[in-house]
Amino acid sequence: QLALEIALVRVPVDVEPAGAGAVRPPFQHIQPPGIIGAADPHMVGHEIQDLAQAVGTEGRHHGVEIGLVAQFRVQLVMVDDGSTDGSGEIAAKLAAADSRIRIFRHERNRGKGAAVRTAIAAATGTICIIQDADLEYDPAEYGLLLEPLESKLADVVFGSRFQSGRPHRVLYFWHSLGNRVLTLLSNMFTNLNLSDMEVCYKVFKREILEKITLQENRFGFEPEFTAKVARINCRIYEVGISYYGRTYDEGKKINWKDGVRAIYVILKYGLLVRSPK
Repeated sequence: QLALEIALVRVPVDVEPAGAGAVRPPFQHIQPPGIIGAADPHMVGHEIQDLAQAVGTEGRHHGVEIGLVAQFRVQLVMVDDGSTDGSGEIAAKLAAADSRIRIFRHERNRGKGAAVRTAIAAATGTICIIQDADLEYDPAEYGLLLEPLESKLADVVFGSRFQSGRPHRVLYFWHSLGNRVLTLLSNMFTNLNLSDMEVCYKVFKREILEKITLQENRFGFEPEFTAKVARINCRIYEVGISYYGRTYDEGKKINWKDGVRAIYVILKYGLLVRSPK
């Protein structure tokens, strides 16, 4: 599997002013996203190339306007977390052809949290976006996620699969219930009112990383990150996103053991480890 981080650096562009007294720039030009890439594991090469194209081109992908991303200089950091499906070789070829793409490899699978730590250590942008490589989440929606940051309203932005009128693939009831229970438990200890703590899309200013230390290796990264950003009293926003989920036959990895670990992590950082560092 690949875990990716998109690092963004603001570059000057001509943008229509938001108007006197406005706190938000105009984002009406952002179009509804389309489905990009397939959830078929045999299409992994196409997925990686689609993702690289989506975040590395001039703000358009498959006719979909990415919007705010066109206003940034983009760095794409890919972490090959011990994959055996050839995706690492494809990513390496892309990195060799484009200086904006960097690839790192873990010799064995260490988990999402470890892959994210490797990525953020290499990221040089002022804003970081965490992106899973299987394209369950659409990079065409980066503009929506960046809006609260660009409007100077937020320091951290969570996507939400449960607060959106956008397309959602209908999948597992117990997964959905489990996500809501974990979010509720996390909220009880962080005093936040998030609707989707486990979501992949977490966008944050780079200086946030100077105030927290991340330790979890697998999917425990999600509740750990949430607990620690809540503790530093930063401004957190949530944005509704679409979701093109996968089945286990299509390569989904998370299981009940990760749910149990998430409960442990929530309790650990809610009761025992109070420091964000």
